[in-house]
Amino acid sequence: MLKEFEEKRGDREVENLFVILENLTDIKDTQAEKTIKSSTAALPVLREKLEQALKLSQEIETGYLELQKINKQKKIENREKRQKEWDQFIDDMNFKCQRIDNTFEEKEEELRDLYADLNHKLNITNK
Repeated sequence: MLKEFEEKRGDREVENLFVILENLTDIKDTQAEKTIKSSTAALPVLREKLEQALKLSQEIETGYLELQKINKQKKIENREKRQKEWDQFIDDMNFKCQRIDNTFEEKEEELRDLYADLNHKLNITNK
């Protein structure tokens, strides 16, 4: 039984080796040349397309960086403009508050003078 198994197995392995050898020979003879020819024709086109894609991506990157720089500058300018407007607003509010305080003090002084004058007149008439 062992001998029979080894003979059947040995024939099958030899047949498998022959099939593999035939496939390798076929690949070597036909497919290698075919692959070389197709790659010789296709690789320059592929290289050209890759170079175009690289050039486009570099242009996009350059444009993006320029836009980013412009936006950064606009942000700075807008921030400075808003700061100036805020400072002007604060100055205006301070000026208006000062005017109101001055007006209040003037009215207060006028009322003091009026009451002092009235008080003085009352003291004169009561004597």
